[in-house]
Parts: sequence; C-alpha cells; structure tokens
Amino acid sequence: MLLDRKGRSLENLRLSVTDRCNLRCHYCMPEAHYEWLERDSLLSFEELSGLVDSFIELGVKKVRLTGGEPLLRRNLSYFISMLAKKPLNDLAMTTNGVFLAKHVQSLKDAGLGRLTISLDTLRPERFLALTGQDVFEDVVRGIDSALDAGFERPKINCVLMQGFNDDEIIDFVEFAKDRALELRFIEYMDVGGATKWHAGQVFGMHDVLQRLSETYGTYEKVGGDGSAPSRTYRLPHGQHVGIIASVSMPFCGRCDRARITADGVFLTCLYADQGFSLRTLIRQGVRKESLQAVLQHVWSGRDDAGAQERLALRERQPIFSLNELRSNVHREMHIRGG
Repeated sequence: MLLDRKGRSLENLRLSVTDRCNLRCHYCMPEAHYEWLERDSLLSFEELSGLVDSFIELGVKKVRLTGGEPLLRRNLSYFISMLAKKPLNDLAMTTNGVFLAKHVQSLKDAGLGRLTISLDTLRPERFLALTGQDVFEDVVRGIDSALDAGFERPKINCVLMQGFNDDEIIDFVEFAKDRALELRFIEYMDVGGATKWHAGQVFGMHDVLQRLSETYGTYEKVGGDGSAPSRTYRLPHGQHVGIIASVSMPFCGRCDRARITADGVFLTCLYADQGFSLRTLIRQGVRKESLQAVLQHVWSGRDDAGAQERLALRERQPIFSLNELRSNVHREMHIRGG
C-alpha cells in the first residue's frame, strides 16, 4: 500500500476529462471571462487509460470522472467502456445533468457504475440566477432518465449557501425521498475559482442538522468516519442524508484522493497551489515503471491538509485572488475537478 507522509493511502482517483463547462455557477465560475486549456494539451483517452493503469497498480480502487462538465467531452462512453474493463471497485461520474438524458443509456451500457448530479436549487428562477442558464427542467429530466436507465440511487450534490438556498433543505429531502435518490449537502468551500466566497455564506453542518431536526425530529449518525468525505445521518422515517463539511469539519486526515486534470496535472489536494505535470512524460513515451516511480514520489511526499490549514486561519478570505487565478489557470476548480 502506497502511503503519504501522514500515513494516508492512495485509493481514489478524480479524473477530469475536460475543463469546459456549460454553466457558470457563482461558487465555481463567477467571472465573465475564462481561459480554456488548448485542445491539443488534453490527454487522449488512450493516454488517460494508461495513466489509470499505473494508478491502479499503486492501489487505486475507485475512479470518478469529473470536469468541467464531463459530458462535453466527445465520445465519453467509449472512454468509460475502456475503464469498465479495468479491475476497479467503483467507476463513477459527476455531472451537472443538463445533457444527461441524451447520454445516460450509452453511459450505462458502457459500464458506468454510479452517477452524481449537481443540483443546488429546486426553483427554476434561482437556477437561472445561479448558473446563467435556463435549463433546470433539463437537469430534472436527466435525473429521472438516470433512474429509468437503471442507475441505483443516484447521488444529488447540493452546495448550500446562506441566504440563497438554505431555505430549500427540506424541499431537497422530500425531492430525494420521492425519487429514491441519495442526497448530500456540501458546505460552500473557499477553493480556487470561488472569488466571491466569504465566511458568512457558509451554511454549516450543524446548521443543516438543526434544520433537519426541527422538521423531522431526532436523527442518528450512520457508520464511522471512513475515507468518504460525507458524514451520513438517518432521519426518523429512514431516509439517509449526507453532509460534506469540508469547511467546518475537514476530513484531511483520512483523504485518499488524487486528482488529475484533463491535461495531465497531478494534484494531491483540492486546495493545492501547484501540481505536477505528467503530460510531457506520457507523450515522451516513458516506460510504465518510470511513470509509476514519479507517481510514487509525488504521493509519498504528500503532506497536504489544505482544508485544515484554512480552518485555522483567523481571517478567512478566498484562497486565490482573480489575478492569482489568471496567472495559473490550474488553480481553477473547473480545471482541477471537484
């Protein structure tokens, strides 16, 4: 088992397949203009597949495809069919759901195991204000199509923002219950791209639990704190609700996630300032053993605990200014993936 300097294993890989996104959510892409990665800089599916093989031999058991919006990458189902043949315990994808209805059956047929759909409001007018696109019904259609295609209990990820959508918590619980979805609330994080973030917008885990108890009564925690970022709670009627408290209660001590951008930058923390570019090595055709030695070196030297370090700050502001993001686009969330 490959361990980092804090004794954390490498088991999960977040693999971004594109930096492009069709939405402009305020907590991720609030600016008017963005620089995109050059098309020829993106790793091919064959290059990504070989990289996944190297990670698997180092202990990775789970792969999640991210973006940007992964369904903007052409022929994604072909790539999923490549990954589905590998010895993985879990193959999942996170999507904003806008194009899901069109592609969901091909994703299922290709071997995708699980789906997570990002949805931050159940009110069409708020969705338009948050994302800049009037496609709320497309997302709901995508969710329903995932159920029809046979995906069991797709996850809904909802980023909560104080004063924007925190009044929809109970609506989301009922929405998830009616459709047999797995619901997770996420604290609004001060990661790269969140240039408008401030602490007063964070609706924390304890606030969520209080809101749930006011409506449903006593809840109970389910399971221990494993490597998964979500803490899960069971409501009296049996429904489970997950909370990812990355701001108020970081899980850095058990984080087993590596991230690869679409152009091959290896990131060891969502808050990392810099990453290690693998693209040149891959395109120079280095032997698998040499590439794995680089991956081992990067991970074994990892001591990141970005969320814990942010929590310790006396005055917490957005992690990067706009100028800092523009000077290194790999700091952007839509490039490094969530």
